[in-house]
Amino acid sequence: MNWILLIIAGLFEVAFASCLGKAKETSGNEMYWWYAGFLISLIISMVLLVKATQTLPIGTAYAVWTGIGAVGTVLMGIFVFKEPATFWRIFFITTLIGSIIGLKSVSH
Repeated sequence: MNWILLIIAGLFEVAFASCLGKAKETSGNEMYWWYAGFLISLIISMVLLVKATQTLPIGTAYAVWTGIGAVGTVLMGIFVFKEPATFWRIFFITTLIGSIIGLKSVSH
């Protein structure tokens, strides 16, 4: 169950990073709504991370959480913010995904 919480926490990390990107693109009241989404996503992500680390090793949980956030944020950048999808970006994201899977498989 804590692995599921950790994955959800990572997805909320993607959400808070995406909210920052959207806030940068907007102004006025809309910008404040994106910042509110950032704060809500940040709080949810942190609470779920803390909950998951009660039974998972902190090093593994933190690495998986940041990995999910990094991969998700890069994919959001490519698909939502139209950032370039170069060979090397995809290559290193793939190696990061492999590392996350490896950490999970060797964790107790």
